[in-house]
Amino acid sequence: MRKVVLNLVTELKVKGIRGFLRRKVTKFGTGAKVDCPKEYLGKDVYLIIVEDGRKKA
Repeated sequence: MRKVVLNLVTELKVKGIRGFLRRKVTKFGTGAKVDCPKEYLGKDVYLIIVEDGRKKA
């Protein structure tokens, strides 16, 4: 399986966005997925990982 490299930064500036979605990442087989509306099929998207400040049990 291919490993995706995560760019670690604390700020991101993007021009020309139409909005953003906040979703929960869920387990999917041996990986994970994020649900997205069909209207974005075929579009380029950015997935931004944020710290939520909660500790895991």
